[in-house]
Formats: sequence, structure tokens, C-alpha cells
Amino acid sequence: MATRRTTMRSRSGSKLYAVRDESGQFKDIQTYKRAHAADLRHKSKAEKESAQGPMERTVRKAAKDAVKSVRSSMRGAVAAVERAAKRAVKQVAGPQPARKATGQGATGKAAGNPAAKQTARKALAKKTTRAAATKTTAPKRAAKKAVKKAARTTTKTK
Repeated sequence: MATRRTTMRSRSGSKLYAVRDESGQFKDIQTYKRAHAADLRHKSKAEKESAQGPMERTVRKAAKDAVKSVRSSMRGAVAAVERAAKRAVKQVAGPQPARKATGQGATGKAAGNPAAKQTARKALAKKTTRAAATKTTAPKRAAKKAVKKAARTTTKTK
């Protein structure tokens, strides 16, 4: 068990295990008999690994590798989304140079309609973040393929 327990005796004389929290207060008090039986029911990591067959080990290793692959690619995808978001914020919030007025009058794109610029910037920001977000599904597919492939190879070798 991960927590450290103190042994003591109750008034009736039965042995007790007391679990303390970080401040030293009693968090849980268990009878020794029940706590010990629960400890015996749980197997250690080493016991579980030694009880596995070669196929289970191979599948478990493939699953661990797939998880590691997904985690690393997700870190890259999150970084890509963050970069895209920063770019979008810069495009939306950055000061735009004033456009020169042409002979088309005070309305339209040539006059530099601020509302049109704002909506165009927002649309661009949405597009870039959406594109970066769709890249995050690719690692999941790759992980699933890796697990399936490992399962196929282990069944062939058997």
C-alpha cells in the first residue's frame, strides 16, 4: 500500500492501523485483520507482470508505445494550435496601416471598412485554429493502427 500506517491497539485490545494525512491528523483507522486481508488480495506490479503470458506482454507494450506516441504528437498539435491562436490574435489586435481613399466614395472595401476588416480577420482566425485542431486527430488514428498491427503480429506468431 502506498500510504504509511501506524499500528496501535484499541481499548478492547484489537490491533489497528491508523493512516495519517499530511498534517499528522488521523485520516482513516482500520482494523489490522481487514487491512491485512485487503493487502493480501492485491498483487504487486512485479507479480502481475510475471503472471502474464508472452502475448499479453506484447499487446501491453504495443499499447504503451501507442500511448507514448499519441502523447508526443499531441504535444506537437497543442503547440501548433497555440501558435495559430497567437497568430490570429496578432492579426486581429495588431494596428493596421491606414488605407488611402480612392475615388469610390466613403463606403466599400477601398475606403477601408473597419467592420468588414474585423469580420475578415475573425474568419481567418477561426480557419487557422480549426485547421490546427483537425491535425490532432491524426495521432489517434496512428495509435489505433499501431495497436491493431501489434495484435495481428502476436496472433500470427502464436
